[in-house]
Parts: sequence; structure tokens; C-alpha cells
Amino acid sequence: MGSGATARAGTGAFATAGPAPDLPAAPLPTFRHPRAGREVLLSGHRVAYEFRRSRRRSIGFVVGADGLTVSAPRWVGQAEVEAALREKSRWILRKLQEQAERARRMEQSRIDWRDGTTVPFLGEPLIVVIDPRVAGAHLNADAQALPGVPRMTLHVGLANGAGAVQLREAVQGWLQRQAMAVFQERCAEFSARLGVRVRRLTLSSASTRWGSASADGSIRLNWRLIHFGLPVIDYVVVHEMAHLREMNHSQAFWEVVRSVMPDYETARVELRDRLLPVMD
Repeated sequence: MGSGATARAGTGAFATAGPAPDLPAAPLPTFRHPRAGREVLLSGHRVAYEFRRSRRRSIGFVVGADGLTVSAPRWVGQAEVEAALREKSRWILRKLQEQAERARRMEQSRIDWRDGTTVPFLGEPLIVVIDPRVAGAHLNADAQALPGVPRMTLHVGLANGAGAVQLREAVQGWLQRQAMAVFQERCAEFSARLGVRVRRLTLSSASTRWGSASADGSIRLNWRLIHFGLPVIDYVVVHEMAHLREMNHSQAFWEVVRSVMPDYETARVELRDRLLPVMD
């Protein structure tokens, strides 16, 4: 039978048996904000969004980790809000899908705190080993490198069967101490080259900032930079130290950065795009 032929019902073994039964429709993809109060259908996707009344003069949309938030003036009706949502549907769905993908990647990066887990350290995987024979934590970076096998292990002095919280706190404390040591070394390396003096260096645990600098010579650096390789750490160190000469982000500031890191853009992109492991 050719591809353009039409099959006819008959009494043979291949005769049709009547209309196929209805199959349940596949569920529509849904994006739901945890504080959703309204819902709209956008190009086949159900979007449950948080709605706020505000003093702004126009309808505004924000897509964050929780989902879509819509703000509108008090005088704007529901029909007008939904019309604006449909007009911006392509942008909204793209951003929601990006956030969903980011959440998926973050879940994959969540650390399972147990013997043998891995944590990124200075840009490389670090195997965590519970070892009651050691005191504190001991880094072994001299293992024979094999293809696909991390070369570094961290032996943590805890009892066999130690709980996840105990192990996480021990490893996090060790990482923070390593971060301070590395930051001090890198600040010393670049202070002479930049002609600045760091008077005080402290660690930060900020969720949205990698570092900060004050005119008095104080610098704060996020300890979680220790997950990255030295080029990224150096970029943040240089960035904050450059602020001790230029307290702005002017062209002059970026020239200071470029004077000691000509290829800083590469590290800047990695810092922006790479997801940190989820520690809790």
C-alpha cells in the first residue's frame, strides 16, 4: 500500500475495529508561585502568579526563583492585567523556564553529606572522607592522578556514622579557614602591583555579593569563592582592591583591574554563570 492510499474497513485480519477510545489529555505544564493568588493560561502553560497592588503607574512583571510576580496600579482591572500578561507571554515563559532549569541544576548540585561525598575546592572536586584516626581535618592532595578520579581528599576527624549536620559543619569550617588563608595570600600578591594597602580583611557569607571594599582599606570577601579556581578568586580580589583606588565602576576603575588581569572578562563570566553547590 502506498503512503497516499486510504485504508478500507473489511473482514480481514487487518480490518479496523472502530474508533479508538479517548485518551486522557496530558496535564498542562504549570508554573506556580508559592504565594499565588491568580492564574492565567499562557500558550498552553498554566501560570499561577503572585499579584500585588502598588503605587506604580504601569503593570510590572518580575520573574524570580519563586515564579512570577505581577504588580499593578489600583485602578487597573483584571482584564487589563491578563491582556498585558498575554502580550508579554513569550518573555514571561522564557524567564520561568530559565528559572525552572536553574532550580533543577541547583538541586543536582545539592551536597549529600555522607562519607565519600565531593565538594568543589579551588576549582577541583574534593572527596570528603570520615576518618576517626585524624584530628580536625587533613587535606591529602598528593594522590596519584587518574583519569576521571579526583586527586584531592579531605580526611575529617569524626566518628564513623557521624551525622550529616556534623560533617557539613566540620567541612564548612575547614573551607572557611582555607578561604581566609588563600585570600590573605592573594591580597598580598596584588597589593604591591596595585599600589594599595588592605588594612582589614574579613570573610562574608552574603547571598548576593562576592565582595565589598571601603575607603578605609577594609575588604570583605565571600568565603564561598573557595569553590572556584584561582583565576576567579583573583578577579574578585583585584576587583575589590581596585576600589581602593577608584570607588566606582568607571572606565578608570576597569583599567585598574585590567592592568593586572588583562583577561578578567573570562573569570567574570565563570563567576556569573557557574552554580555553587547547595550546602544545606
